[in-house]
Amino acid sequence: MSRRGLAAVSSVLDQAASSATNILVLVLAARLSSASGFAAFSMVYVAFSVLLGLNMAYVGQTVVLEKGAGLGRVCRSSVLFTAAAAAAAGLVLAAAGLAVPGDAGWALLALGLVLPAVLVQDGLRYCFSALRVPERALAADALRLVCVVAALAVQPQGVSAGRLVLVWGLSALPALAAGLWLLRPFVRGVRADLRPYLRRGHLGRRFVVEFAVGNGSSQLAVLGLGAFATPLAVGALRGASTLFGPLNVLFNSANAFGPPVVGRASGKRGVVRLTLLTGAVLAVLGGGWAAVLYVLPDRLGRQLLGDTWPAASALLPATGAQYAVMGLGTCALLTLRVLQPKATLSLQVVFSLLSVALLLGGYAGWGVTGAAWGLALGSAAKAAAGWLRVARLEVPAEVAAAA
Repeated sequence: MSRRGLAAVSSVLDQAASSATNILVLVLAARLSSASGFAAFSMVYVAFSVLLGLNMAYVGQTVVLEKGAGLGRVCRSSVLFTAAAAAAAGLVLAAAGLAVPGDAGWALLALGLVLPAVLVQDGLRYCFSALRVPERALAADALRLVCVVAALAVQPQGVSAGRLVLVWGLSALPALAAGLWLLRPFVRGVRADLRPYLRRGHLGRRFVVEFAVGNGSSQLAVLGLGAFATPLAVGALRGASTLFGPLNVLFNSANAFGPPVVGRASGKRGVVRLTLLTGAVLAVLGGGWAAVLYVLPDRLGRQLLGDTWPAASALLPATGAQYAVMGLGTCALLTLRVLQPKATLSLQVVFSLLSVALLLGGYAGWGVTGAAWGLALGSAAKAAAGWLRVARLEVPAEVAAAA
């Protein structure tokens, strides 16, 4: 296998290891907790997911765009900036945890304590990607997967949400140490410079906006359900989406490796033919996976999600529909990124906010089932609007030739 092929395989496997970690963390937490305990854990984990996405957008996506001889300085700077920003955010979370009563408060406090370790450990993968050594990211993330599963597997039944968060966070320390050791040869002897991250024109600010409207808004809306409605709704929605984790690996891989592959197609017609076929395959896989989960015996379902299974299983038709149309929507946005990158931001803003409105409106009218169908309807609307934009797109001749 060529060096380029090995790097591509390592990148896909690394994404799979990271996704598997997130899936297994939620599965183990659901099995070990009561329904209310998992709801508290889920609310805190959603908060972590938002912070992780913001760091990925502001720091990670800018790191992977860097080229040239200064990559060592960029990587050292990104690690130090992530550590400093995570420490500041951790202090805020810890203070909030002291103010919030019950399990959710202790879980927030625990998240504040471990946030620097988990964010820096995850951020190292972008350094290795920019340095074109994704096999080092795979090694660190595989160690992370092993450690977190081992640490959570030995916890007692009925463990508190705060303890789960603390154990989950501390289990990142071996992978963090390994990642820093693997990065050391590339950053030895260079000085960090944090000023680019503080400048007004930093590219990460645009990426943060896209993340906030494309992903963070729906995550925050789910989190908001626990504030004005019931934390059990968060646990049910999070449990149902956890079951579709394998599809997230495919969606993320399409976003990461799709543009260079699709860009080799011949003109707009070739690009659209390829992405539409890919979207159809992802939609069929989403529907098929939903069907498999729907007929899963309750005994096996409870082994996956524990007490959360009954509530989560009731949402499978809606969540399955959402993931089916998400496959089409992902490929519509992929088409636009190749043919007209600036066309994606307006779609993300309008239809992500629409999804939030449908989520909250669905919950107000029909409870947690209505919220799940609201998310599905919002994803369908975004997919339809994306492909309509593709159909109306007029591609300049030079862009079409480049594609």
